[in-house]
Amino acid sequence: MNWLTNKVLPKIRKLTTIKDTPDNLWIKCPSCGQMLFHNDLATNLNVCNHCEHHMRIGPKERLSQLFDDSKYNVIELPDVQVDPLKFRDSKKYTDRLKDARNKTGDKDAMIVAHGKLGGNSAVIGVQNFSFMGGSLGMAVGEAIVAASKLAILQKAPLILLTAAGGARMQEGILSLMQMPRTTVAVQRLKEAKLPFIVVLTDPTTGGVTASYAMLGDIQISEPGALICFAGPRVIEETIREILPEGFQRAEFLLEKGMLDMVVHRQELKGTLSRIIDLIANKKRTEQDTAIEESAIDTPAVLDKKGDESEPESTGTE
Repeated sequence: MNWLTNKVLPKIRKLTTIKDTPDNLWIKCPSCGQMLFHNDLATNLNVCNHCEHHMRIGPKERLSQLFDDSKYNVIELPDVQVDPLKFRDSKKYTDRLKDARNKTGDKDAMIVAHGKLGGNSAVIGVQNFSFMGGSLGMAVGEAIVAASKLAILQKAPLILLTAAGGARMQEGILSLMQMPRTTVAVQRLKEAKLPFIVVLTDPTTGGVTASYAMLGDIQISEPGALICFAGPRVIEETIREILPEGFQRAEFLLEKGMLDMVVHRQELKGTLSRIIDLIANKKRTEQDTAIEESAIDTPAVLDKKGDESEPESTGTE
C-alpha cells in the first residue's frame, strides 16, 4: 500500500494534472470589451485592432518604439529630497514611493533618454502614469530641467510624452513650483532655437496641462487621449450640465485649435522623424547660407579721402 501511495500515485497525478494557464495571455480592451491575445496586442503596439483604442504603456515601451533600432541611453537624473513635508494621509508618502518604485522599477515618474530618431539626434522624456499617476513632483521637475540642458548641449530637439494626473499633492507647494521651473526650462530651449515637441497621451491633466504640456512648438496627441485641467466629471458636477460627447478628448481639442495633429501610435515615430528631419534640413540650409554670405569678397579699400584707391602703377607711361 505504501508503494502504491508513495510511488505510483504521484506519477499518475503528475501525468494527469492540467497545467495552469497564465492569467495574462488574454487582455480585455477597456473600450470595446474585446478579448485580445497578448502577442497580437504587443505586435499592434498596444492598440486594440477592433476599436483602435490606444492603451496606456510604460516609458520603456515608448522609448523602444521611438528610437532607431530600439537603442537609447537613459540619463541619470538628479536626486531630490524625499518627503520634505513629512506628508501622511492614509499612508506615509515614503511608503507610497516605495510601493511605486517596487511596482514600476523606476525611481520616479519620468525617464529621460537620448539617441537617434530617424537618423537625427533627439532627447526624449516620458512620463509614467503607473508611477503615482505620473504626478508632477520635484523629481519630474528636475528631470525636465535636465532634459532641457541635455538637448541644448547636444543641439537636439526635446520631445516630451506626457501622461499625468496633475501635481503631486504629497509635495504641496514644492510640487506647484515645478510648473514655473519647467516653463523656464522650455524657454531656454526656445532661446537656443531648439524645437520643443509635446506628445500628449491619455491622460494629461491638472498642473501638467497648465504648464509644459501646452508649451510645445508642435502639439501632437494620440487618438482619444483625455487632455484637460479639470476632468469631465468635476465639470459636470460643478455646472450641473451634461457635456457633449468627446469633450476634452484629443479630437475635440484638435477641432478647437489647441493641437496641431492627432497621430496614430503606429505612425508616431514616422511623424516625429519627418518633423525632426525638416528642422535639421532647415538648420543646415541656414548654416550654408551664413557661410556663403561670409565668403563674399570684401569691398574695395578706401583711401583717407573716402575715394576708392587706384592700384599702383608698375610701368612707365
